[in-house]
Amino acid sequence: MFYNKPSILLFALSGWLSLTAAVAQTLRPPAYPLITHDPYFSIWSNTDQLTDGPTRHWTGRPHSLEGIVRVDGKSYQFLGAPPTLYQALLPTGENKAYDALYTTTKPSAGWEQPDFIPQGWKTGSGPFGDSPASRTPFHNGKIDKDGIFIRREFNYDGQVDASKLLLTLINDDDLTVYLNGTRIFTKPCCAGEYIYSPLSAEAQKALRKGRNVLAVHCISPVGESFVDVGIVSVVPTAQAVTATQKKATVTATQTSYVFTAGPVELDVNFLSPLLMDELEVAARPVSYVTFSTRSLDNKPHSVQVYFGESALVATNIPSQEVVAETKKDGKLVYASVGTKEQPVLGKKGDNIRIDWGYAYLAVPDAASSVVTGNPDQLKNDFKAKGQLTATSSTVSGTAGELAMATVVNFGNVSGKTTAKHLLLGYDDVYSVQYFGQNLRGWWRRDPATTMLKTLQMAETDYQRLLTKSTAFDKKMYDDATKAGGKSYADLCQLAYRQAISAHKIVAGPKGEVFFLSKENFSNGSIGTVDVTYPSAPMFLLYNNELAKGLLRFIFDYSESGRWKKDFPAHDIGTYPLANGQTYGEDMPVEEAGNMMILTAASVKMDGNPSFAREHWPMLTKWVEFLKRDGFDPANQLCTDDFAGHLARNVNLSAKAIMGIACYAQMAAQLGEQKLADEHFTLARTLARRWMEMSADGDHYALTFDKTVGSWSQKYNIVWDKLLGLNVFPKEVAQKEIAFYLKKQQAYGLPLDSRKTYTKSDWIIWTATMADSDADFKALVDPVWKYANETPTRVPLSDWHETTNAKQVGFQARSVVGGYFIKMLAERLEKGK
Repeated sequence: MFYNKPSILLFALSGWLSLTAAVAQTLRPPAYPLITHDPYFSIWSNTDQLTDGPTRHWTGRPHSLEGIVRVDGKSYQFLGAPPTLYQALLPTGENKAYDALYTTTKPSAGWEQPDFIPQGWKTGSGPFGDSPASRTPFHNGKIDKDGIFIRREFNYDGQVDASKLLLTLINDDDLTVYLNGTRIFTKPCCAGEYIYSPLSAEAQKALRKGRNVLAVHCISPVGESFVDVGIVSVVPTAQAVTATQKKATVTATQTSYVFTAGPVELDVNFLSPLLMDELEVAARPVSYVTFSTRSLDNKPHSVQVYFGESALVATNIPSQEVVAETKKDGKLVYASVGTKEQPVLGKKGDNIRIDWGYAYLAVPDAASSVVTGNPDQLKNDFKAKGQLTATSSTVSGTAGELAMATVVNFGNVSGKTTAKHLLLGYDDVYSVQYFGQNLRGWWRRDPATTMLKTLQMAETDYQRLLTKSTAFDKKMYDDATKAGGKSYADLCQLAYRQAISAHKIVAGPKGEVFFLSKENFSNGSIGTVDVTYPSAPMFLLYNNELAKGLLRFIFDYSESGRWKKDFPAHDIGTYPLANGQTYGEDMPVEEAGNMMILTAASVKMDGNPSFAREHWPMLTKWVEFLKRDGFDPANQLCTDDFAGHLARNVNLSAKAIMGIACYAQMAAQLGEQKLADEHFTLARTLARRWMEMSADGDHYALTFDKTVGSWSQKYNIVWDKLLGLNVFPKEVAQKEIAFYLKKQQAYGLPLDSRKTYTKSDWIIWTATMADSDADFKALVDPVWKYANETPTRVPLSDWHETTNAKQVGFQARSVVGGYFIKMLAERLEKGK
């Protein structure tokens, strides 16, 4: 559990008490999970104080939840903050298209100057790029080698102080901005969300009354392309009176806050009951928000709680038109909101939010009401009267100007705690497209299932799931502490909801479980094998059916003949369209080794080889590839090639050897002992060759070329220990661990000798290779320090800089499920 202040937390929810023991530490999450179900229905707070900013989708866009408690007529904001409003001097295309001159051919010198004559340039609407939010095409360096050059004219009347102006932009990748010929901003790489930067002194000096020219150059070497730049100023708004936040607690399935508002204490609990032993519940896209309140002075106080959910939750951008409806059905009062257009599965990509289906806000009290309308008007109504004025049952407007809201009326509260709750849900109608067939979420696989029925089931389950989730949270933390210590346990509970909610559980074409990942802020791929590989330990540990659900579609892709190569695909598309690999480069040895290892691990967890038997011909095809090309890999992409491709990669070779050994183990489980002996012998022979060829004194090298002093984390060898393969002598792991302990930086062990950044999932895998608890802890503690101190406030990034704890890339990814590998090792050890 994470506390802003260590203590014993006693909270009352729905009339029962749960005592959660305090942990003597103060880990501050990089972001706080609030609503976590899948890559689209995922809402976080990126601030330590819940009122310091709007709640956000994991991509960073506001998905605003707001809460106000009214005590004896005085209002205190306790949840979220209204998104900052901007007045555009030069608008971006986030809300409205604009026209600009552009070219994708390098222009002549002086193109950025205000008096330049752009002959032959085209006129197009911004933003520019190849993502769904783009209005004019601009492609990466494979097509538009020079990038894109943009010119926009605007008038400045001098009414707004130049020092108050902000440059707002989003870029993928490298960006340079000029104002009237003066370079005012440069940014390498990319910004996945609009950022706001004060105009520099140079920019303020360059700005003139009257005509101005903003010139932009963006180049995208690889991947998606996107650019949009404007100039805005902040619209002043009145500051709300806020409740005093006393405590914030994050456990595996819950995030809780404690506030005081005048003479009243208010506890707010967000529960996403992602209990993997109940697949139906884990797949159900419904979260609970519970409010518990009591008087601090034992005097009666009138208390009402306002809760609002913005229509932005159901859109990709704020300018989309939405329709909201309010209804009653039995004891449930609810509202739903969705776009007018309803482009089901109409967009794919990375920095994309859902704009089909419907968000729901439901209250289990027929005496209550849920209304829709302008969020500011709703809040002002509540502050003035403590209730909301009923509106039309159907309301429409733009998403940024519409919200659903309810008031939870506690009447007069006393010293005894009173609790009430509400439900938030999302019906995506169809979740993914699989080779042309639209698939429903697992929870909705029966077409007769509706969100209303699901909300009613969730309401019936509320008390049971709250109790069970609290018990699970405590057991998970205790188990993790026993396996790896308190720092390790902290990391596991921080990772739990994030890992699950970066996937979607869907019903496959034959009714089988598919567990499809989204490669969040990496490239948006769906079902990526080298994302599945690090994510899998958590699912192997808690629900092997989900672990197999990570593999089935990759087997099907090859077995169906759609993927014809003799190694597995990298992915099956770009989320949510799983119509075949879209990544531009294969990872032959990487993915073949991954699939072999994970299949063997799943078989081990099952205790029988039926899953391997089902796919034996394909496993045999892949192992033949590994035997031919895996030991001394050619120059090819692997999951660790952030610093560039490598030939003769030693860690990749270790993966191939593990893959061959895993095939041997599965052959033995299938009764094919001769085949097993043959492959075990080969794997052990290759392991000895590996040791000889990569030996570099006190460690093993990065490549078989033995670049002097090179090294890398050999985390793939962890499976030798977990699966009891006995391929590599124990001295290999022992030598490597001793070497790694000399190479650590303040915030972790670098990935390899080329750079100082790292991948935290691989550090935990590497640490699990250690024989001693002390060595495991020595490697894990810097990762805890990173999570606690990173200045990058986003859902946990797995790729960070070990010298300063800053995010390098990625966020909210499923790979943090790999943190659970130490617990998986403990489980497998007990199973012997």
